[in-house]
Amino acid sequence: MSNDQLAIFLIITFTFILFVWGKWRYDIVAIISLCTLFIADIILGAENSNLIVDPSKLFLGFGHPAVITVATVLIISRALRNAGVVEIISRYITPYSKYQIAHISSLSSVVSIFSAIMNNVGALALMMPVAIKSSLKWNRSPSIILMPLAFASILGGMITMIGTPPNIIISTLRKTQYTELKRQAIYDSSSKAAEYFISQGLDPYQFVPEPFGLLDFSPVGGIIAIIGVLFIAVIGWRFIPKDLNKKPGKESLFSIDNYVTEIRIPIDCKFIGKRISEIENYTEDRLSIISSISTDGEINDIFHNDIIVEGDRFQVQADPLELKLMMDEFNIRLTKKMRKRIDSLKDKNTIYKELLVTPNSPLVNRNRTYLRRQSSNSLTLMAVARENEPIHNRLGNIIFRVGDVLLIQGNAEILDHNISSLNLLPLAEREIEVGQFSRIGISILIFGLAIALSMFGILPTTLAFITAIILYIFTGILAIRDLYKEIDWPIIVLLGAMIPVSNALQTTGTTQLIADFMVTITASLPAWGILVIIMVLTMCLSDIINNAATALIMAPICVGIAVTLNVNVDPFLMAVAVGASCAFLTPIGHQCNALILGPGGYKFSDYWRMGLPLEILIVIIGTPLILYFWPL
Repeated sequence: MSNDQLAIFLIITFTFILFVWGKWRYDIVAIISLCTLFIADIILGAENSNLIVDPSKLFLGFGHPAVITVATVLIISRALRNAGVVEIISRYITPYSKYQIAHISSLSSVVSIFSAIMNNVGALALMMPVAIKSSLKWNRSPSIILMPLAFASILGGMITMIGTPPNIIISTLRKTQYTELKRQAIYDSSSKAAEYFISQGLDPYQFVPEPFGLLDFSPVGGIIAIIGVLFIAVIGWRFIPKDLNKKPGKESLFSIDNYVTEIRIPIDCKFIGKRISEIENYTEDRLSIISSISTDGEINDIFHNDIIVEGDRFQVQADPLELKLMMDEFNIRLTKKMRKRIDSLKDKNTIYKELLVTPNSPLVNRNRTYLRRQSSNSLTLMAVARENEPIHNRLGNIIFRVGDVLLIQGNAEILDHNISSLNLLPLAEREIEVGQFSRIGISILIFGLAIALSMFGILPTTLAFITAIILYIFTGILAIRDLYKEIDWPIIVLLGAMIPVSNALQTTGTTQLIADFMVTITASLPAWGILVIIMVLTMCLSDIINNAATALIMAPICVGIAVTLNVNVDPFLMAVAVGASCAFLTPIGHQCNALILGPGGYKFSDYWRMGLPLEILIVIIGTPLILYFWPL
């Protein structure tokens, strides 16, 4: 192993450790990895090192076709959302939600179709309120609906090249990897690359590297999606823990048990004279006191035998609807500071909304001060709901996370504006205006035109989608102010920073080194057995780190394995694409899983119950499908 190979191996290991640790967001980890790569290249001597072939092109990863395509897909998702395409179609599924299996089947089918033509996170964000509202209508627990919905959106993303970032990455890497193989074969006729072209009956001088097409993923991904959705709808949802199968509240759209807020005890409160330990029984488990608030605002542990007296202030857990009823029933009050702020903002247009913090929201890792600043002090944070983890901070000190549900009070018009600017998802009702039918028709026509230009090779996919975005702007479907709102900038930074790290695996010969090692230890296995191992390993990595990063790292390695075995590279790339998209075991593996964590009331351990059987099923059916449509 050379110094370059040792360096990139240590950098990749270091990067994996940071991803798994989770202290910093994945885009920050990617930037750290890129900086480490640059420093290592300097230490080893830039002239003699192959870590970075040309330092002046270190940031060209941000202009890589995969990065641009991911951004354009996200913008197109916004345009389709503005046009009302999704909302119109979702109306037609309401009659099919009367029976539970039909309810899950219809929602899962629709979201998987949407995920095939737009970003799967955007498709899930649009369908979640529909799922929750229909659950309320039929007095059904949203927890039984939301996990199948999230998994179906991930499955749907596998159908086309634009459905999920891993497919986009694999598509573009196919061209770059073949280009590098062609260069090696022409440069050295005795190289493994030259042997590969001979084994495949290809002339490297005549061979023209191409990316995967828009629908090249459809035969494998489409069948996996269909079978996966059927499994989810008929069998999979039954693996969701029974204790989550609670009925939603009668009046609140989505009754969440773990809202945290602050109360005070006035002179005539019925809690006075009772022990803290008696309150849960006294309120029939509708309210729990979790901590006390001192006169200087500090959070203190409670002592269950303490007697409640006038003037006490507590942090409590309760559903907002129940809390409102109990304020009258037991004469409890919100803290004076909160009450004053509510009264100062109250007018005839004041409304309350339950809003979900999405992965793209600027509120992630921010606190109430940031929320107030962004809303010009026009909104009041009433309470926060976070599943699986008790909140031990005051409302002003809580750091928001993906999946948190915020109970917000404010003027209707101002609140609507802030929902959009802060990328929050309303749970109480659909806030997206349904477009006119003419706009829906035009939006579909433009999108279809972009797809056709890409499919028939008239324009590269990236350029075809940029053309669609320009037409959406000209037709007024996409406002310029909304142009960049839907772009998941952390993903863009992740891709741009990790592409040079991925390239370093190949320029240093590390991919071939790893490939040779893999082939040696699996010498007794047939090629399809190695294909299964690659798919399973990619799945495991995708469950603990970002799936785009997984695809970037695994793709060059699997190409090296295929070249060493002298078998077709394409099925190995497809195995990585499928594996990278299958992050069903944890809430951190995919943004769709994180999005439902709070509203679904799930625990970290709930995901694998349905996710593990689904991943096993995908390996069983995915392997023969890949080998059938992409023979070795």
